[in-house]
Amino acid sequence: MPPSRMPPTPVLHTPRLVLRPVRSKDAPVIQRRFPQWEVVRWLNAGIPWPYPADGASTYVATCLEEMARGEKSHWAIVPRKGPADLIGIIDLWPDDGVSRDQRGFWLDPAFHGQGLMTEAADRVTDYAFRQLGWPCLWLSNAQENRASRRIKEKQGAQLVDIMIGRYVGGEASQMVWQLMREDWIGRQAA
Repeated sequence: MPPSRMPPTPVLHTPRLVLRPVRSKDAPVIQRRFPQWEVVRWLNAGIPWPYPADGASTYVATCLEEMARGEKSHWAIVPRKGPADLIGIIDLWPDDGVSRDQRGFWLDPAFHGQGLMTEAADRVTDYAFRQLGWPCLWLSNAQENRASRRIKEKQGAQLVDIMIGRYVGGEASQMVWQLMREDWIGRQAA
């Protein structure tokens, strides 16, 4: 079982991205990029919709508190070659033994279709397995969220369950995946 406390959120790099900890000054950019139906539709039903004017500042404050308590890591996804602002968020948290979900993400639709979220997810997954030493990652997505599902398939995750999930867009089938550390490391070495 992974440790119950996350270390300080590190800066991670990929060929095209910098993943850095979310910070207070990200709130205006999140407020501008996040509240789009295409982004929020398949996210957790706990997200307020319509998104309030203070939604991003409340969200960032929560992120900072969770990182300070060692509960989660929250990274801003920033392209190495502009724009200088974040274009999405990716999160990681320890297995609580119940939720069967340990990673979440969103990306501004203007940047979809370029493989950027796959690149970010691969880097965070590698961090979880190589730096944190976690034995597996539990992942989930709405069954209709094909882009999110495709990332899990490309990573080699195995579908282990389908259940009902609650999303901003309503109840829908939720796919639950498990990605094993040895499978991930083996695929990376191949």
